[in-house]
Amino acid sequence: MDWQYLFLSFEGRIGRKSFWLGVVAFIVVSIIGSVLDSLLGTRSNGVGIIGVIIAIVCIYPAFALYAKRWHDRNKSGWWSLIAIIPIIGGVWILIELGFLKGTEGSNRFGADPVGAALPA
Repeated sequence: MDWQYLFLSFEGRIGRKSFWLGVVAFIVVSIIGSVLDSLLGTRSNGVGIIGVIIAIVCIYPAFALYAKRWHDRNKSGWWSLIAIIPIIGGVWILIELGFLKGTEGSNRFGADPVGAALPA
């Protein structure tokens, strides 16, 4: 898998499998940050400094991942901004990006990623 494409590019499409692999990678990085905060004692009032830094660094890669998945649904990556709406936005993103099938065949964002390898 081309991780650089997955987390740094806003172009193209990805399927649900690639999306969930990206989400798992974010979860693993968050857990590592939380463990480091606990071990190093960098937690203040329940908030870990390392965790906050990791969250800020992950904003761009998360939006890149989301944009490609929105493209697979034949929608603009700007739909990621629906996350601003409390509760409803998160649920909407979870359903649309995590569970609904993408557009079959090519769409305006590229070829169908199902069965195709990520660009090298």
